[in-house]
Amino acid sequence: MSYLIGIDASTTATKAILVDGTGDPIATGTREYGYETPRPGWAEQHPGQWWEGAVGAIADALSKAEIDGSEVAAVGLSGQMHGLVMLDAAGDVIRPAILWNDQRTADQCDRIRREIGPEQLVSLTGNDAMTGFTAPKLLWVRENEPEEFDRIASIMLPKDYVRFMLTSAVATDMADGSGTLLMDVANRRWSGEMMDLVGLSPGQMPELFEGQSVTGTVGTEAARLTGLAPGTPVVAGGGDQAANAVGVGAVDSSTGALSLGTSGVVFVASDRPVVEPKGRVHAFCHAVPGKWHAMGVMLSAAGSLRWFREALAPDVPFDELVSEASSVGPGADGLRFLPYLTGERTPHSNPHAKGAFIGLTIRHSRAHMTRAVLEGVAFGLADGASLMRDAGIIMPAVFNSSGGGTRSKLWRQIISDALDAKLATVKTVEGAAFGAALLAGIGVGIWPDVTEAARVVTKMETTEPGADAEAHLAAYASFRDLYQPLEPLFPDLG
Repeated sequence: MSYLIGIDASTTATKAILVDGTGDPIATGTREYGYETPRPGWAEQHPGQWWEGAVGAIADALSKAEIDGSEVAAVGLSGQMHGLVMLDAAGDVIRPAILWNDQRTADQCDRIRREIGPEQLVSLTGNDAMTGFTAPKLLWVRENEPEEFDRIASIMLPKDYVRFMLTSAVATDMADGSGTLLMDVANRRWSGEMMDLVGLSPGQMPELFEGQSVTGTVGTEAARLTGLAPGTPVVAGGGDQAANAVGVGAVDSSTGALSLGTSGVVFVASDRPVVEPKGRVHAFCHAVPGKWHAMGVMLSAAGSLRWFREALAPDVPFDELVSEASSVGPGADGLRFLPYLTGERTPHSNPHAKGAFIGLTIRHSRAHMTRAVLEGVAFGLADGASLMRDAGIIMPAVFNSSGGGTRSKLWRQIISDALDAKLATVKTVEGAAFGAALLAGIGVGIWPDVTEAARVVTKMETTEPGADAEAHLAAYASFRDLYQPLEPLFPDLG
């Protein structure tokens, strides 16, 4: 039997999943690491951490399964999006990568909007300029570190550095490339206008591939380090959300994907690019050839609950907190939580946005506050879905869900009510890495296409809008009224 490996180079760990030829996960490996915050609002990571993590994670997965690397038919890649990796002519890293959650580029985003024009920018790239994207990071380096900028021979995204170390190929996939703000997303190609704006030439850009395309093969040194066989094909893969959508079976417009991890994502596939007029919803290429997707991204989803626990109840298990919250009715007795702890993307493209509890009274307990956090995150996800709907995107009746937060039955119910949609859990381990493994299997002919590969995804439990849906929607309406009056205060509160 042939095996497949999917690799996910995320912000906090690199994970590898070993999958057999029927799509069953066999073993996983993980290597954790951290990232640096040299200044408030900055986030950097050295690309060597992803490669070292990949080497260790692959070895762990092979060892657990007692599989020889020569039995691996192909490797697929996924990882955190938007991060800027710069290599010089020798292939060496010029500076630590600037990550997706780095907020230093607000001025550069404003400059891009001024020089291109807000409407033309959205028309060209499908997106507004956001601080997490790659293009404003390039402008920041050009303006603040010109000597480093002048050394750039090639740029790439985080997972693509792992590809480079595996194969020496400078390449990326359509989905991850879409998140750079350097692509003409509708036509699935790099944008000459955007490259000119940031000061790059076509020769400095990675080659673009569809997600299932083979981009290179494992080299001799990489084989020695990882245990894989020299010549093993490595496919393009996808940015974490597009690969995760493949991994949970959201490969066409009939089924959406919802991710409830540190960040929160509402993901809907489409047969054509659909652009929200102000670019508040991401319009990216899918990892599926000939498909696009719309994506609403909130920066602090399950991360909001983690912050709440660490700040106010560090010794209380998550399950206990959520159990307390279930004793409080929908609407948390008038208490609302704005989940903008690290700024926000969707629906408010505002790096200065702040989190808040609104409506606190002496009657409110920790259980009320936990309930308000769960609801605030659900309402933030509903904001993204609402923008998609208003943009003309056909919303699916069911979202296949992933991420640690979806283990909570109560949270799933609140989200289902807020989205007015079914929420299904799926039997998938490490969704992004699993999706990358499926794309690898398509690339070497194990499955003929993504639709067939996605049939291996099994749904476990489905949550439908319930008896409290009307009350949750009423609370959501009041939640939506809170941002605008608070927005002018946010910059001064920083």
